[in-house]
Amino acid sequence: MTRIACVGITVQDRLYYLATLPDGGGKYVAHDYREIGGGPAATAAVAAARLGAQVDFIGRVGDDATGNALLAELESYGVNTRLSRRYANARSSQSAILVDGQGERIIINHPSPDLPDDAQWLMEIDFSLYDVVLADVRWHQGVLTAFTLARQAGVTTLLDADVTPQDIRPLVALADHAAFSEPGLQRMTGENDTDIALLLAANDTNGHVYVTRGQKGCYWLEDGQQQHQPGFKVDVVDTTGAGDVFHGALAVALGQKSTIALAVRYANAVAALKCTRPGGRAGIPDCDQTDSFLTHFV
Repeated sequence: MTRIACVGITVQDRLYYLATLPDGGGKYVAHDYREIGGGPAATAAVAAARLGAQVDFIGRVGDDATGNALLAELESYGVNTRLSRRYANARSSQSAILVDGQGERIIINHPSPDLPDDAQWLMEIDFSLYDVVLADVRWHQGVLTAFTLARQAGVTTLLDADVTPQDIRPLVALADHAAFSEPGLQRMTGENDTDIALLLAANDTNGHVYVTRGQKGCYWLEDGQQQHQPGFKVDVVDTTGAGDVFHGALAVALGQKSTIALAVRYANAVAALKCTRPGGRAGIPDCDQTDSFLTHFV
């Protein structure tokens, strides 16, 4: 069984569903509401577990009701949280998410200021036990520590390279695979042309670089040449968490030693299927559902 560690943040998401996204001030009525766990590494962990991997989530929460609910939900999806840390008298992170009738969304995140950045406690974890260590960029010191230990152990590292206020180049440099969101790639490189930005990002790492572009699919470099896997056409209900799910599925495929092309195709399929159902995690498919879906695109 593939073993994956997901290092990063977990967040309580409160999703409000509206016909259209607000374009100004005023009062709006949601036609549906959901309260679920979110966060890039945490949702990637759920995706990996749904796809049959043995997964540890390694992150930080407060000892509040939100933190307890976040870890309990991960456990309910089969994700092991025993290596995560609860901090006394600390609040956990939260987000408000507005979703429109086409599945597009606005995310307002409040990262907890109470959770320490210190990651020295990760030194107690044996990262050699994993096939892949996946991390998001929202816990900078945690990623630096985890990736350093993973590389020392010869374990593959995968970075969810999204937007964050800090310079993520040190994290990209430690990544065997750096999968960027389009805004994350543009922010790091300062280049709005995605093709040029991907080439610039390749200069910051000896690993592979990718960029996900929603329905357009995923682009990556192999031997200096750009490759492309188009997105699968599905009836989109909710795109919340699609990028996180992509990263979780990519980690599973890489851990199973798939080629990059097959790994990206698999991750695209899992992310597409997730978008056909509401919520960041409820729509994540399992192996059988994904394999069945892919048989229609031979």
